[in-house]
Amino acid sequence: MTRKLFGTDGVRGRANSHPMTAEMALRLGAAAGRYFRRDGSRAHRVVIGKDTRLSGYMLENALTAGFTSTGMNVLLLGPVPTPAVGLLTPSMRADVGVMISASHNPAEDNGIKFFGPDGFKLSDEAEMEIEALVEAEIQPAQARDIGRAKRIDDGRFRYVERVKGTFPHGLTLEGLKVVIDCANGAAYRAAPEVLWELGAEVVAIGVSPDGYNINAGVGSTAPEAAAAKIREVGADVGICLDGDADRVILLDETGAVADGDQIMALFANRWAEEGRLKGHALAATVMSNLGLERYLDARGVRLHRTPVGDRYVVEAMRALGLNLGGEQSGHIVMTDYATTGDGLIAGLQFLAEMVRTGQPASLLAHSFETVPQLLRNVRFAAGQAPLDAPAVKAAIAAGEAKLVGQGRLLIRKSGTEPLIRVMAEAEDEALMVAVVDEIVGAVEAAV
Repeated sequence: MTRKLFGTDGVRGRANSHPMTAEMALRLGAAAGRYFRRDGSRAHRVVIGKDTRLSGYMLENALTAGFTSTGMNVLLLGPVPTPAVGLLTPSMRADVGVMISASHNPAEDNGIKFFGPDGFKLSDEAEMEIEALVEAEIQPAQARDIGRAKRIDDGRFRYVERVKGTFPHGLTLEGLKVVIDCANGAAYRAAPEVLWELGAEVVAIGVSPDGYNINAGVGSTAPEAAAAKIREVGADVGICLDGDADRVILLDETGAVADGDQIMALFANRWAEEGRLKGHALAATVMSNLGLERYLDARGVRLHRTPVGDRYVVEAMRALGLNLGGEQSGHIVMTDYATTGDGLIAGLQFLAEMVRTGQPASLLAHSFETVPQLLRNVRFAAGQAPLDAPAVKAAIAAGEAKLVGQGRLLIRKSGTEPLIRVMAEAEDEALMVAVVDEIVGAVEAAV
């Protein structure tokens, strides 16, 4: 069965357009409610969080109606980071967790992603079963068995305490000036609170959400704002989160960017030295830089490559018994602390290394030299399949032939946006650019 609704990270699209309509959210809630109430017993519950998008109100209400119609009790967390839903779903003994967010996408988009009772994202198989229920006639609960909805006022505080607990005991952030960019998103209150309570001098930006400005010129996809603020106030480090705070980009004291690959390199090396890197290995996607792989190889740490998507990283980690993995884009998964990527926890672990070693961010955030890498995106319209075009296939084959023994090529359809992503790596930058240009040109002609 081919999935029609679910992509690499839940269901996502433009708000009030298929599939992100109130009607579809209601059906998804009802289908997921029926899926998790298959035994017919009572007292089932769902935890629902959201980011700061205007459409979150609409989707939250629709999901609540869907879940309660099948007898599920709904616990509403309000605006919280995605990893908070992963943490609080098992903590609150819920059968399922839901996060309403389109992550780093603009405010016009939104998404719905599900977590199982263990706090981990659902498998492809579970999502396909829910899709099948969406398309079928969903049996509602009897009138006396309709679920209730309750707003949980302290969800953010529960998450804040869990996050603070991951910071090493005996250490403090006193003396560090930290710029935190919350992308006008879900962590706009939690992240500054955590840093301040641990002793940092906090300079917060991206903390004035209005329903429309999430990820707009701030956050992990636009670190220039935080870099400028670092230089303005003389901060020691910057932490840039995305809209739902499950990814992070770090900035050193000069404003230079360190992506997820550099963060993972630092943590893997440190944990390996301490003997706490499980499996003496790291899971990362096919997008991670070749420089990371070489850095790990030199230290005897194995890199396991996965498909793009933090969910697939986590699946590989669980299958292989690993406790560290992530994506170049900034999803850093540390299963000793959380069930999914958590940008704030990753940022805290980096700050702990700064405190422990006394070294500046510029030394810690750049562990290896990257191999030149170029990524370009081509947008396509609904119903188009540019990768099936003969001219595109021929351009890809020609590019692969040119890069044999000199680099690598990765062409894929985005799982979260209508984009074809064309990525190449090679020591010969001119060759890399030429290969990408040829393929992008073929894709653009096809669309």
